[in-house]
Order: sequence, then C-alpha cells, then structure tokens
Amino acid sequence: MPVIDISSDPEALTMTVTAEFTHPLERVWAAYTDPRQLERFWGPHGYPATFRTWDPTPGGLAQYHMTSPKGERYNGVWEFLSIEPPNRLEVLDLFAGDDGEPLPDMPSQRMVLTLKATDEGSRMVMTSHLDSLEALQQVIDMGQAEGVRDALGQIELVLTGLRATAQGRGTDVEILDDTHVRITRMVEGSREIVWRAYHDPDLLRQWMLGPDGWSMTECAPPGPVGSTYHWAWAPDPGTEGEPFGFEGKVLLTGQPGRESVTESMIGMDSPVTTNDTTLFEEDGATLITTLIEYPDAETRDMILGTGMADGMEASYSRLETLLAGL
Repeated sequence: MPVIDISSDPEALTMTVTAEFTHPLERVWAAYTDPRQLERFWGPHGYPATFRTWDPTPGGLAQYHMTSPKGERYNGVWEFLSIEPPNRLEVLDLFAGDDGEPLPDMPSQRMVLTLKATDEGSRMVMTSHLDSLEALQQVIDMGQAEGVRDALGQIELVLTGLRATAQGRGTDVEILDDTHVRITRMVEGSREIVWRAYHDPDLLRQWMLGPDGWSMTECAPPGPVGSTYHWAWAPDPGTEGEPFGFEGKVLLTGQPGRESVTESMIGMDSPVTTNDTTLFEEDGATLITTLIEYPDAETRDMILGTGMADGMEASYSRLETLLAGL
C-alpha cells in the first residue's frame, strides 16, 4: 500500500494524502495525466471511473463518472488550473449532476498534487483545500480518505503492468474489509474472448466446473440488466458430494468489460452476495477481477472456508486451456 499518511487540518481547511512509490516520478505522473490509466485506479473498490472528456490545459475540463455495482452513477468535473510536468498538477474538483454541471450544494475542492523524486522512487503529496470547516467535515463524513486509500491501493497494477504484477500468481484472494473480498486471476487471451467464455453455454460447461469430478448440469448465463441467470453442478459417478446451484439477477452489464450480479444458492435460504466482475486486457492477457460483497464478516468467512478459492483456481486453469484452443 503506497499511502503512508492521510491527515486533515481544520485550521488550514485541508486534507492531505502522502504516498511513496518505487517508481520514478515520470511514471507516476503519466498515470495521473493519462485518462485511460487514471480511470483504472481513480475510485474506491467497486466504483471505477470513466473519463468522458479530457482537456489538460488551464481552464480545460475533465468530466468523469464512477459507477457502482448496482449501476448508480456519480459524476465529477475537474477544472485544470495549472500543470507543471512532471511535478505539479492543480485542479478544481467538483461534484456534478448527470448534465455535467457542478452541484451547488456539494463542496468544491482545490486539489494540488505534487511529485518529487526520492532515492527509492518518488513521493506524492495530494492536498485538497476546502472553503469551510463544514465542507471539510462533509468530505470526511463522505469517506473521502478511505476512498483515496482504496484508489491508491489499486495503482500498483497500473504502474508495474499486468504481467509483472499478476502472472504466475494463480487465483489471489484479498480480504478488503468485513464485507468485501477481491479475487483476481490473470489468463492468457483477449478480453473479448474471455467475455465470450463467460457467456457461451457450450464454453461454460467446459471450464466452470470447480474441482475435478463435477459436471455442469444446468447453464443459463447472465443476459441484459434485470434478467436472471442460474447454473447447477452435480458430482460425476464415483465422486462424493450433493448437487447444488446458484441463481441471481443481473444488476449491471457493460460488454465486454464489466458485469455485476446478485448470487444465492438455489433452493436454500442462503445469504445473497453481490459479485462485480471486471475484465482488463493488457499485452494479450486479461485480468479477471471479482469484487464480492457479503452481508457480514461471518458469512464472508463461512463461504471462503468452503474451499471456494481452490475451486475457482481449478476452473481458471481449465479456462486457460480452453482459451488456448479458441
């Protein structure tokens, strides 16, 4: 985690984030000033950003929105005030409505980002200046500090690159908090073909099987927003276990990059989770990231304790073999 300090100063009306990187400042500067790189980490878990416009000149605007797993959109605008590559960026950061216009009842922030080289790489200091103590308290209560910490926790993949970060790690499970778990797995293949493997019943039956000795007996994959899906498995002859299945509803879909669904076990009074899956392609490989939201920590630990990660790794290994032949 690159963040080393987040602090607020009620007298100066500021919130300051300090982070250190093992990468040169030019690399970090590029991540913050290229919208395609920035949108990969600018946003807390489950709320990725999409930059619709980008004009990094004094007086120019950057318009973006963050999308929740349920499809809710939260809009923002940057007005660029000054740019001094690769050391300093100053913007007016505003909350906006669906029409792109700033919301008058929401706080505005003058955000100043500075970078300097260190012996180990670089240091970033990002200071947000508020207009009043009430505005400062409002952004604190909204969880801005936690959101920035989450965002910078995702920047390493951007700075280092997909293969250097994820290749050979297998299925990686990260417990983010009491109710959220992030599962990542890199596979060889394009984003489009991985998306197809997640939605073509003939392909799904070949790889989404969990441990050896099981077969998929029902396969109705997710479709448009509002549609339902279900799939079920049964043990092959000679394999112990009871048939089971999952069902849910599609909350968000954005082919070929993101899909969010609810999930619960068929025929059981089981907890409902939200599974938000994104696909990111780089250099011919695709990172599959699934952010799972559980109702509580007890449910989280119970489901993780079933060996879910091992079953997912077995399935992903089959997926890679399948993709190699497509």
